[in-house]
Amino acid sequence: MVSLEQVKLLETKVARAIEYVERVTGENALLQDKLESYQKRIDELEVLVRQFKEDQGRIEDGILSALDRLNQFEDAIEKSLSAPGGKEAEKAPPAAPKAAPESAAADTVAAFDPAPADAAAEDPELLDGSSLDEPSLDDLADADAEDPPAKGNGELDIF
Repeated sequence: MVSLEQVKLLETKVARAIEYVERVTGENALLQDKLESYQKRIDELEVLVRQFKEDQGRIEDGILSALDRLNQFEDAIEKSLSAPGGKEAEKAPPAAPKAAPESAAADTVAAFDPAPADAAAEDPELLDGSSLDEPSLDDLADADAEDPPAKGNGELDIF
């Protein structure tokens, strides 16, 4: 026979089992909601990744196109410089190593300095500046046009 204590113990165990099932069902619903939100976020991120890959492909194509046009431009410049009748090819000095920026600036200033300081001391007319001949903008532009940039391999320095 079944005793009263056994029935009470059975009722207690059933009550705990019901509480446990309710708690686990609530946790399961919460986890299902999180799973759905995470799945939505994953889908959004996959769309973004696809868009980034497409954009990266377009960017790479644009860069390759720009490099191709730059190569065509360099080829055209090289052809014009190496043409037998091209005046740039006739006047081009031998390729020299690229100077440091400070010395290049100093060379430029010295080349266009109308009266060096020691010349003023030798010639009294230069002291008052009355016979000082400063180069005009046209003279400077002509000087720049006559001196092509010195680059050993014929490439343009664009950076």
